[in-house]
Amino acid sequence: MTKKTAPAGGAETQADGRTQSRMKKFEERLERLESLGEEIRKPDVPLDDALKAFEEGIALARGLEKDLEKIEGRIEILMNAPADMESADPDLELFEGGDAA
Repeated sequence: MTKKTAPAGGAETQADGRTQSRMKKFEERLERLESLGEEIRKPDVPLDDALKAFEEGIALARGLEKDLEKIEGRIEILMNAPADMESADPDLELFEGGDAA
């Protein structure tokens, strides 16, 4: 496995790179699963080869399902995150009308 050097730009760029790498691997595994499905459907595939492809496909599908669950969890976290704090007016109700000591 070759080691990639992170581009200048800090941790955010590195995190983006890792996410893109994971997505590429996800897409590659999904493409492999699709090709296995096509291979199994061919009428001239020997039963033993079809069974091996099926087993590999099941393993890929389970791994992809776990990854999708992780992605869905991240999306839920992002969707439920508070709105951008900079754009919201701060709630100063606690400081209004209080006694100055």
